[in-house]
Amino acid sequence: MTPAIFGISGPALTAEERAFFKEADPAGYILFGRNIENRAQVRALTDDLRSIHGRERLLVSIDQEGGRVARMRPPEWSPFPAGAAFDALYEIAPSSAIAAVRANAQAMGIELAEAGVTVDFHPPLDVRQPGAHDVIGDRALGSEPLRVAALGRAILEGLAAAGVTGCIKHMPGHGRSQCDTHKEMPTITASEEELEVDLAPFRALNSALVGMTGHLLFTAWDSENPATLSPTIIGDIIRGKIGFDGLLLTDDIDMEALDGTIPERSERAIAAGCDLVLNCWAKIDDMVGIADRLPAMGAKTADRLDRALAGTGATEAVDKAALLATRDQLLALAGEAA
Repeated sequence: MTPAIFGISGPALTAEERAFFKEADPAGYILFGRNIENRAQVRALTDDLRSIHGRERLLVSIDQEGGRVARMRPPEWSPFPAGAAFDALYEIAPSSAIAAVRANAQAMGIELAEAGVTVDFHPPLDVRQPGAHDVIGDRALGSEPLRVAALGRAILEGLAAAGVTGCIKHMPGHGRSQCDTHKEMPTITASEEELEVDLAPFRALNSALVGMTGHLLFTAWDSENPATLSPTIIGDIIRGKIGFDGLLLTDDIDMEALDGTIPERSERAIAAGCDLVLNCWAKIDDMVGIADRLPAMGAKTADRLDRALAGTGATEAVDKAALLATRDQLLALAGEAA
């Protein structure tokens, strides 16, 4: 199995993609807006992916946070608010905020599971910092680590109740970034002591089954390599200080924060200690290059992948409309809306 997650070019597989995916046998796939038209079409696509591999428990992932980060959108799917709405409610009623975000995540998970999605790249545990770039912004669950952890835990629980595995991101923390990693590399000059704030939510939720790195340079830990490509940060900070032993994947390896060819970046990320490379843009030459360049998936990564998918597909019988109504009633306490 190739230790990579690949994108798909459109709403259905091309013949070239089908042949390549069958041969390369990637760990999984990621869906974007270009792959999504309606409920029946998305389910047909994810069923098609499963048929290629003969694996019912297949890693089919998506970025579905709510707010501006949502690939499945109204009117076909429900609207979901960004993290800032739950942060605002937490300010006046912490227990209500936790209940609201859990109900929101479970309703979201129900829609994802119906579409055949098994992993949602949610929640972001990045602690919001004043003056930082808006690439995180209202996606953040707050500027206080314990609050971020409490709301993040409820999101993981809500998704899991719907048979979807969540993913904590972006380790070791994206909240201080002064630029967008899609475009350039942020350099974080905070001290190790200051960075304890960033690590705290990840440490609190270090038992999460899936996590994602960020493409940021942290001079306190490694002045030459961004987190995704840093053996020091992955080994000493993410696996060590944070204590995360779940499936670790890169943020999109295509982002302009990184240099070198896409296959070269991918090889460096795996060598640094990432379990899987995330490649989003469905460029066949890049995907072929990654498959050619990467070693076969190791036993430890395979075990982490199995653990991540073990609870997927099994859902509680819960009324989605009731969950959304509960969420909306609670958000109304702070004047927030979905």
